[in-house]
Amino acid sequence: MTERIIEEFGEQWGRFGAADGYFGSVAVLQDLCGPLLPLEQIAGRRILEVGSGNGRIVNMLLDAGAAHVTAVEPSAGIEALRRNTRARAERIDYLQVRGEDLPSLDVELAFCIGVLHHIEDPLPTVRRVREILRPGGRFLVWVYGRENNLAYIVFAETLRRLTRLLPDFALAGLAHLLNFFLGLYVGLCRFLPLPLGRYMREVMSKFDRQKRFFLIFDQLNCGYAKYYTEREARDLLAAAGFRDVRPYHRHGMSWTVIGEKSDTASC
Repeated sequence: MTERIIEEFGEQWGRFGAADGYFGSVAVLQDLCGPLLPLEQIAGRRILEVGSGNGRIVNMLLDAGAAHVTAVEPSAGIEALRRNTRARAERIDYLQVRGEDLPSLDVELAFCIGVLHHIEDPLPTVRRVREILRPGGRFLVWVYGRENNLAYIVFAETLRRLTRLLPDFALAGLAHLLNFFLGLYVGLCRFLPLPLGRYMREVMSKFDRQKRFFLIFDQLNCGYAKYYTEREARDLLAAAGFRDVRPYHRHGMSWTVIGEKSDTASC
């Protein structure tokens, strides 16, 4: 992740820090994990979360019963992370480092939700996570998917060429306009068999207007985004030395992948 992208996300977390309601719920965490990791396997564990942003996933993990979370956020957004998790700070260690520069830690599970697809070369980070995990520890990642998303990818990447040039206030105005039409589309998907209808009904309809605005802004503000195929997502963890790598096609649109650090695995 380049310094510019880190800086942009830091500014974003500082401006849009709310992670309440369904958007920040354990139900969303279970939806992200799918069948790969039942939430009861989080309870009592020491966990690493890479790319913690505004603390949304950290709070989910603690709500799911994690004993301790090491929250890693390289940007200035770590201040929003501290602010949004301060009520339980005694169960959190905060690290302002890049993923590939992580120090030695004692963790049993690791998560990286919505981050690796913004890193042009994520392999050093994934390798470092594997090195840190205890033998038998598991790493779960969630990334944007390519399958079933061609029309959306063409639209988003074309629009992103423009929005990358806009100042934040103009981008926010555009995001509000798109959010208005997204709300209409979500409503239509309740009654009509429209493209992406399942995702709109099962996910987007549960987010309030503020959270949908944040998601649109996030999509259009990022300097780099990769949409992974199943094979690419699996190969990323396998290349870092993880074994028993298993994918989950979340809502047929994105990929959650989990891998295990075995005693004999090597990079």
